[in-house]
Amino acid sequence: MEFWVLFILRVSLMAIPLYLCNGFALIFGGKTPLDFGKNFFDGRRILGGGKSIKGTASGLFFAFLGVLTISFVFPETTNVIGANYLAYGMLLAVGAILGDFAGSFAKRRFNVQRGKSIFLVDQLDFIIGGFAVGMILVVPNALEVIFLSAFTMIMHVISNRIAYVVKMKKVPW
Repeated sequence: MEFWVLFILRVSLMAIPLYLCNGFALIFGGKTPLDFGKNFFDGRRILGGGKSIKGTASGLFFAFLGVLTISFVFPETTNVIGANYLAYGMLLAVGAILGDFAGSFAKRRFNVQRGKSIFLVDQLDFIIGGFAVGMILVVPNALEVIFLSAFTMIMHVISNRIAYVVKMKKVPW
């Protein structure tokens, strides 16, 4: 298989569970906060109101559904990952959620209010978390990490503007 075809397939198969998990957590988020409104020992919220049980469950569910669908509809395509894609996709999704939690936790520790942005943390926390946990099965190469990080930065700006315009977010970042 030609290098660029293989590259695009691998990056796409990595991006799908990461983006599904992160996106659907936002779309279906709300209601009960994951930290139940509790504060950390520093007096600040553990994660804040933006991380909810419903959002977390929705993100993981839709990522699983996407990975399951791809695994059954395109099983030969998933072979380019070099591991069980269903397992790898779920590791990426769990890592994406954990990375998002870590970013939120760090923002609360630095007293950054909900809705305020920290450059790179808000854009890449779920990618970093996904790759970190996903490395249990697959270690992406440097080009895959750089490409997906750059692509995510661009998509983050575009998707947040759209979410702001359609009133899903209170701020455009």
